[in-house]
Amino acid sequence: MKLSIGIVGLPNVGKSTLFNALLKKQVANVANYPFCTIEPNVGIIEVPDERLPVLAKIVNTTKIVPAVVEFYDIAGLVKGASTGAGLGNKFLSHIREVSAIVHVVRLFEDGNVVHVSEKINPQDDLQTIETELNLADLETLSKQREPKGDAASKEARSAWEVFIKVKENLNKGIPVRSQTISDEEKEVLKPLNLLSSKPVIYVFNVSESQLQNKEETEKKIEEILKQVKNDKKGFIYLCAKMEAEIVAFNNEEQKEYLKQFDLEESGLNRLIKKAYETLGLISFLTAGTLEARAWTIPKGTLAPQAAGTIHTDFEKGFIKADIIPYEKFIASSGWTKAREQGLVAIVGRDYEMKDGEVVEFKVNT
Repeated sequence: MKLSIGIVGLPNVGKSTLFNALLKKQVANVANYPFCTIEPNVGIIEVPDERLPVLAKIVNTTKIVPAVVEFYDIAGLVKGASTGAGLGNKFLSHIREVSAIVHVVRLFEDGNVVHVSEKINPQDDLQTIETELNLADLETLSKQREPKGDAASKEARSAWEVFIKVKENLNKGIPVRSQTISDEEKEVLKPLNLLSSKPVIYVFNVSESQLQNKEETEKKIEEILKQVKNDKKGFIYLCAKMEAEIVAFNNEEQKEYLKQFDLEESGLNRLIKKAYETLGLISFLTAGTLEARAWTIPKGTLAPQAAGTIHTDFEKGFIKADIIPYEKFIASSGWTKAREQGLVAIVGRDYEMKDGEVVEFKVNT
């Protein structure tokens, strides 16, 4: 499945620097002035997965295909974006296309990097973006027409009631994702592609000294999110400048460098994991002589639908699947011994896939 994430925030908070770190090469035009990014830069980023090289060695293949994420570096939003300020309408349209939003919030102080409002105020910055997304959604909802007359269907009247309810909450400053909305109501809203309905991961861009003062930095972030009434679970913090610098290091050098900040992995890895967690995604694995590969699916996906991510015909022709947890597959050195030891489960159409399972699908083509 396609996983796309838009990186948003005010100008000069470190969005393009973060994008470059993710992409592991300078693609975005990083400049010290607002709106240097006019079209969204798009990068296909490999999802780090230490399991794949191990699988490849066992099945004797040199081809490794990791899962991927599309990151969109979207130009900086400003106050008034919902009414077109700072080319806002164009940028907001780019956000509509993504699965989730990475909202970069500036915590670092740097006199050489101007702030669009000439002061560092994370609470105001965060609320500015949130408000603009809410206002854009109100504009979308205002374009919906109330069904009138006897010809109006029950479904149309029901949908209108949902629109009114959502508008009332948006006017109170409550984004769609924080509203109490039933599954049926979500289906009604789906065609509108409301911006504030998208899951958000807050990425606080800190300095290296803030990165070292872990306890103080986390306390500050939690206080900021508390003040703006946001869920503190949906955040990470990193130093985008440092992330962009260490991409030139090999894995061992990165690990050694990160130790001084009491970090076990890079911001990239943590962001990818947070994205998966936020969107409720998992990966299953396939391993054969052709390739070792990771496939992304939502939690709760049944075996036939998982097979369909490989090829649509596989879902239609699904018969059964051989499944084994990654750890057991490695311990038994592959399919042959795993089957001899009775470690491989044969599952049918009602089986719910789990993260990290190695799978062979049996299909009728």
